[in-house]
Amino acid sequence: MSGPTVLEMRGITKTFPGVTALSDVRLTVRPAEIHALCGENGAGKSTLMKVLSGVHPHGSYEGEIRFDGRPLALRDIRDGERQGIVIIHQELALVPHLSIAENIFLGNERSRRGVVDWQATLREAARLMKRVGLREHPRTPVSELGVGGQQLVEIAKALAKEVRLLILDEPTAALNDADSAALLGLVLELRAQGIACVLISHKLGEIRRVADTVTVLRDGRTVETLTVRADPDAEPDVSEDRIIQGMVGRALDRRFPERTAYDGEDAGREALRVRGWTVRHPADRRRTVVDDVSLTVGRGEIVGIAGLMGAGRTELAMSLFGRSYGHHVAGSAAVDGREASLASVPEAIAAGLAYVTEDRKRYGLNLVDTVHRNISLASLRRMVRRGVVDEHQERRVAEDYRGSLNIRTPTVLEEVGRLSGGNQQKVVLGRWIHADPRVLILDEPTRGVDVGAKYEIYTVIDRLAAEGRGVLLISSELPELLGMCDRIYTMAEGRLTAEVARADATQESLMRHMTPSDATAPAAPTPPPTTTTSGS
Repeated sequence: MSGPTVLEMRGITKTFPGVTALSDVRLTVRPAEIHALCGENGAGKSTLMKVLSGVHPHGSYEGEIRFDGRPLALRDIRDGERQGIVIIHQELALVPHLSIAENIFLGNERSRRGVVDWQATLREAARLMKRVGLREHPRTPVSELGVGGQQLVEIAKALAKEVRLLILDEPTAALNDADSAALLGLVLELRAQGIACVLISHKLGEIRRVADTVTVLRDGRTVETLTVRADPDAEPDVSEDRIIQGMVGRALDRRFPERTAYDGEDAGREALRVRGWTVRHPADRRRTVVDDVSLTVGRGEIVGIAGLMGAGRTELAMSLFGRSYGHHVAGSAAVDGREASLASVPEAIAAGLAYVTEDRKRYGLNLVDTVHRNISLASLRRMVRRGVVDEHQERRVAEDYRGSLNIRTPTVLEEVGRLSGGNQQKVVLGRWIHADPRVLILDEPTRGVDVGAKYEIYTVIDRLAAEGRGVLLISSELPELLGMCDRIYTMAEGRLTAEVARADATQESLMRHMTPSDATAPAAPTPPPTTTTSGS
């Protein structure tokens, strides 16, 4: 790479007990460049950025880092921030009950003689908020912002520290399309202001939209560095397929597996029927968040739910799964033709439901426990002998799923928190598959997962449908729904607005039904098809 550089990382090697996370990695970033970092889950992207930002201090790794041509030896993350290197992690580090202004300057307070200068704090916060496009009052509690607004607060925090190199780790993973576009637009503005950015993302379309250069990591090593565009105003020169080839080490000919039809005697029977499902907000009981929803899922069928953020998709899923969300849940549900009591999570599991949450780290996993114990959590009664859990059986079951789901872990005794996002998601899937459900509700099952792991998860979902289970798939990625589902329901403002067959569905038609203006009447459920459509 020719021209001046702001950052050079050479020969970076980082090991943990029994694992080499990085091996001889190199990375070069030029001034005012957006440099994307790509790779499968577990490739070493986040570890490399933790080395760069001081989370892993100098002396805990091998190799050399030069910043502005001078050796960089950070003691901690605060030391990195003083140098102008700021990292924004995927899990935002905000205090929800403090104001925007307080969060922006937390640990970096504007003070006089040891006392916070609130006038200066609010004035400076307002300036930074205007710079990132936040229109709220600086005294607004962060808890009142959406995820997109909270991301902007994190960037304002970085600007308050006079950032020169901004590291963004999956910044749009939890954002809708509008918030993602706004955030990426801000990143482009920061580049125009001379700020370099390292962007970690699994969304290759976003990378092609904003990145100047992309470095691909695989198995902890640098594979290649590609020029996405020679000029900031030029069209990208690198295709998504070319980036994927570098990530997985081969051409990925298909994004979705070929559907395998379920051919059991009960094919076409209803696995799940929901009628008149209505849910009130847990804090504001006058507010209806799921409004008179009725739908069906057939055996061997994958049914999608599409909707914008706030449409009520997750609220519907959580309320069906043992009333995990909401107040005054009304309506009825039947599993395999029998009325089901879903008043609690144990009852929902007993009825044959399983729920893979969109927030695996908060609701789906015990991050400080092992792989084998996380997999067995929903099925412990089947592993109890004389009142004691059979740990040998726990490990055998976990080993089986480690192989069948390709969970990349040195041992099933590894803490789940040490695994990559894609492998954590496979652990959650393994748990619920072992529970032997009749219906799986999958809420954003591939969020924050790379393209290679996505294909593996899609293959698992297809296999579950081919075994005769019903699958209700919630996703913000319309291509995912179009590639996987037999039918797709759309939601807006808590109501079903349409039911679209796979053959008739397009991104444009789904988006029309997802807009709030279409939320006029719920779609009537239709019986599931007698055969499952096959195709890509």
